[in-house]
This record gives sequence, structure tokens and C-alpha cells, in this order.
Amino acid sequence: MPGLPQSSDFRSIVLNNTPLIDVRAPVEFKKGAFPYAVNLPLMNNEERHLVGIKYKEEGNAEAVKLGHALVSGEIKEERILAWSKCIVSNPNTMLYCFRGGQRSQISQAWIAKSGKEIVRLKGGYKAFRNYLIQETERSMEQVKTIVLGGRTGSGKTILLKKLKNAIDLEGLANHRGSSFGRDITPQPALIDFENSLAYALIQKLEQGFEHLIFEDEGKGVGRLYFPKVLTDSLSQASLVILETATQERIEITFDEYVYKAHKKYEERYRADYLEIWRADMHDAMQRIQRRLGGLRYKIVCKIFEQAVMQQKRDGSIEGYKEWVAYLLSEYYDPMYDYQLEKNASRILFRGTAEEIEQYLGKYYR
Repeated sequence: MPGLPQSSDFRSIVLNNTPLIDVRAPVEFKKGAFPYAVNLPLMNNEERHLVGIKYKEEGNAEAVKLGHALVSGEIKEERILAWSKCIVSNPNTMLYCFRGGQRSQISQAWIAKSGKEIVRLKGGYKAFRNYLIQETERSMEQVKTIVLGGRTGSGKTILLKKLKNAIDLEGLANHRGSSFGRDITPQPALIDFENSLAYALIQKLEQGFEHLIFEDEGKGVGRLYFPKVLTDSLSQASLVILETATQERIEITFDEYVYKAHKKYEERYRADYLEIWRADMHDAMQRIQRRLGGLRYKIVCKIFEQAVMQQKRDGSIEGYKEWVAYLLSEYYDPMYDYQLEKNASRILFRGTAEEIEQYLGKYYR
């Protein structure tokens, strides 16, 4: 609709973490959206479905007419109110639909008639999404990458969070990157992950970094796969290896996979948390059964069950440290050492967390 403000300054949106209102239906939003976007749809899933049928059968004009009939009266006022509250809370909020077409234009016009003003993304979701894909490609071609490696539990993520020019792929993917690394909350949609990665790349390059540091993740994290341009870059990057004493690795792994996991499960499942976590851990052990081999699989399950029984008897979770130690020595370490040996020529530096942090300081440019 003429006269209402639009913007295609996608770079500014990324650099400012601009809040966004996504007026697409929830089913569309679930498939993929942008960081800092909230779904306040013009039409819900059922309304969108009915309008889509009308469009196929009778054309655009009749579909629009039906849409106005479905979203009218109190329903219309409720949706305008939701948009208005969002704008009041975040005055720089922008709005988009799929292509920047009728849905966002109608929403923007209704908001304007209510006395508020909001900028619409020109080209909508599709244009912004294409921009982020292109920027990911451009960024990875421009930047030099360094991969932070090390055995499981060495504290790579802890160190990564201290480095100014690092991107935490596990954080973006909501997964710790191993068979036991699933978070209690689900991973984001692949498109959400890719969009968040693009934001991180654009923002880091804006800060002037020529080198970016990533954890050694292979081709993806959990069920999410990385864009090919990132996978290719990481597979050729120089390696910096974090070396951590075995006992410290046990403590770090125990803290993440047992202590913190218990807290999260208990918060969500209350009295049933232990049995649910127990079942999830057995599922994880089953996933690695083939690689462990029959005998080691039986041993690791037995150690785990002994720890569960101890926890039920006296509330102590210390028994899980033996389980963690066995998993590290019998499963994770041999697997990682084999991979590291194959990539020995790429190793740039080895050291403790403090030594690596000091060494990588020269790459803050």
C-alpha cells in the first residue's frame, strides 16, 4: 500500500539485532524465522489454509475477500492490539510476511490506522533469507578460520566463550555435540540455525576480525548440518589443540552431562526427572552400542545403573564420575585420537587453556 515505510537495509537489522514481527502463520514460522522475531500472525493456520483453498479455486480477489471476513471484528482488534503492544515495547520493531506482499501490507495498514507506525521489510522473509545466505557465503570466503580441538571434556566451549573472535556453533545449535549432548529443549529448525549463524558471522566481521575461531564439530551438531561453505572451511582450517588433564576432563564432563542435566530435568519433570533422564541416557548409550562393542556396552550400562542405584539410596551423584571416566577412556578418546592423527599436519599449536588464550590473542585482528 502506497506511502507506508519499507526497508531493505538488512545489514542494519542484523547489526542492531532489530526486533521483528513475523505475520506469517505459525506453521510457516515454525519452519524457519529470524533471530529476535516474534510470531504474531495475521492469519492462524486454519485461516491461512481456508484462504489458500479459496485462492486455488476462485483466485486472489475472492481469497482476499475471505481473509478479511475471517479476520474481522474482535479477532482483527485482538491482532492489532498484539502488534501495537509489541511496537510499544520495542519502538524500532519491523514487520514482514513471506514476500513483503499482501499480508504484511494489510497488517502495516491496520497498524497505521490504529495510530502506530511500523516499517515493513521490502521483499519480506524471502528477501531477508536470501541476503543471509549470500552473506554467509561471502563471510566464509573472506574470513580465515581456526578450529579449536581437544578431547571430550577438555573445556573447549568454556575457552571458546572467552575468545572475542569465536563463534559457538553448539550454542547456536542448542546441542553439546555428542551422543549425550542433547539439551532438554529441542534444537532449532535448520533454517533458524543458519540464520543465527549468518547473524554471528556478519556481526563478527563488522568488528574487524580477520580470523574466526570455531570448535571442532565436523559437518554438524546433533541433527543439524552446517552450510557446505562452513564445512569446507573448517575441514581445511588450522587446528589449535586444547590439552587438559584427565581428572579435570572428568569433572567438566560430569558437570555438564550429569549435574547440570539433572537440574534441568528436575526443573521440568519434578519427581519423575530421574527416571526420564535415566531412559534418555540409555537411549544415548544404545546409539553408540555398535561403536562401543558388546562387552564395553554391557560394562558402561552396568556402571551407569550402579550410579543410579547409589543416587536412589543416598542422593549422591558421585557414582556417575566412574561412568563418565569409562566413556571418555573407552569411547571418546580412541575415536578422537584417531581423527587427530589423520589431521596431524594441520595442528598449529597445543597447550592449556591459558596458553591457547594467550597464543590466539594475536589473531584478534
